[in-house]
Amino acid sequence: MGRLEGKTAFITGAASGIGRATALLFASEGARVVAADISADGAERTAARIGANALALTLDVANESQWEQAMRRTVDRFGRLDILCNIAGIGRGGSIEDVTLEDWNAMLAVNLTGTMLGCKHGVRTIKSTRGSGAIVNVSSVGGLVGIADIAGYCASKGGVTILTKSVALHCAQRGYPIRCVSVHPTYVDTEMLDPVAAAMGSRSELLARMARQVPMGRVATADDIARTIAFAASDDAIMIDGSSLIVDGAQLAGPPSAHFE
Repeated sequence: MGRLEGKTAFITGAASGIGRATALLFASEGARVVAADISADGAERTAARIGANALALTLDVANESQWEQAMRRTVDRFGRLDILCNIAGIGRGGSIEDVTLEDWNAMLAVNLTGTMLGCKHGVRTIKSTRGSGAIVNVSSVGGLVGIADIAGYCASKGGVTILTKSVALHCAQRGYPIRCVSVHPTYVDTEMLDPVAAAMGSRSELLARMARQVPMGRVATADDIARTIAFAASDDAIMIDGSSLIVDGAQLAGPPSAHFE
């Protein structure tokens, strides 16, 4: 029996990358999966790979009325909700001098407001359907430290880090059977890197540059992060609540050794 047998999980950003990998892994662990994404075709493709235990939904995570409708459709189909994974996200570059207001607002809308709405309606729906489980929010190493040339992204993901702790305390203090955990990946080789790779002209060179900043010597895969999310959502992590799970190949452990080189 899988770790998520009998659970219903709602996953945003499920059309590609970490979200898709998480949806497929959850299904293999026995969960019924709602694959939600702003791309209707992408959500349908992910759900089709899972089969009868999946529901595809189109969702703009920054739109509260769409969240309300998505929760109703989830309950209508599966009768309950136990797990919600806020994975949808966008990244745009820019230092504090260069970031445009348009990019700033877009990142806050998807990365932070979208996560807040997922937490709000996830808690309400898990509670009202007598579910039990966890909300897992995907932040970033950039949600724990500042990075000069992605100021807006770091701000949005830092908000996710602290929001997670507030949600965890809210649920714990009220006795809800809902944990809330954030996951903080290093660079991940997914479709989100496509525009950067195109601008550089070489995906392999981009990945090599990123890998040099990770002590383990490689970037993460979507499956690396999905496995961490599945652990956080399962009862194996029953006493992990309000915590930040860092998946970074030792990137934040400390500066590179240079004293004797």
